[in-house]
Amino acid sequence: MIQLTLVQLKAYQARTFCLNPELLLKTPQDAIRFVNERGFVFFWPVKGFTFPSLWAAVAGDRPVPDDHDDPANITWSWKDDLLDQHVWYYGRVLKHKNAFISYDLLPSFYALSPNYGSPEDDIEEDYRLGHLTLESKLIFDTLLEKGPLDTINLRKEAHLTGQNSKSPFNRALDQLQRDFRILPTAIADVGAWHYAFKYDLTHRVYPDLIEEARPISESQARRNLVLAHLRSLGVTREHDITSLFHWEPAVTHRTVESLKKTGEILPEVFLENSQDAWVGTLEIINKMEGSRINY
Repeated sequence: MIQLTLVQLKAYQARTFCLNPELLLKTPQDAIRFVNERGFVFFWPVKGFTFPSLWAAVAGDRPVPDDHDDPANITWSWKDDLLDQHVWYYGRVLKHKNAFISYDLLPSFYALSPNYGSPEDDIEEDYRLGHLTLESKLIFDTLLEKGPLDTINLRKEAHLTGQNSKSPFNRALDQLQRDFRILPTAIADVGAWHYAFKYDLTHRVYPDLIEEARPISESQARRNLVLAHLRSLGVTREHDITSLFHWEPAVTHRTVESLKKTGEILPEVFLENSQDAWVGTLEIINKMEGSRINY
């Protein structure tokens, strides 16, 4: 049995989230290192959900201000400037939020996506089965035929420019990103704001990803992601894992139980003032100063 205080947990997360003043990120190279160390992080903090974000690792532990001139908003420039540099995978892939994924973990994410063979055939099959909207298929097919397009020209080429098509178009972009079928690859100087993402097909940008993911079973991929999640947070709960990865609760439970059986995570972690069931790894717990372990 392991007992942790909130102070111990916060101290651990301040280190892994890079929230301590001496750990705050200063350069794009710091940001790349941060993503590689964590495996995956959000771009912005997610309200009500504890997880590392690039913005907080630059700004520290404080609310996101409305001020567009806030110094921490340099993260926008880093993100935009590095989109086409192939230093990480970026897209709206977790909790409908923008996130960065390291190349080490990308094959595990892709192994859990609905991409099993030929991406073109997979799209056709998913659409036939009703798993994809018409808008999603139109966007994919348009990018396949026309090549990379910014959002404004993508809407035009996909014939989704009507006012009633705006929301379905945006939802389709989200679905295709979540399924690792498309991703933003650059910034285009178009539209009233002179700013829009340019999208391309994931398998065209990363032609080796399909083969890199193929040897990874779904169960192993889930284990990899849960362990990376734990390395960032220190401890977690099953419903946090379910929420983050959008898995079925039963799938999360099987993954956690398999990690318990192999001894990779510890089943009995008690957090101060919490009645929830927490899990962690012995390696992580040992790094938490002053944690008490009773066997």
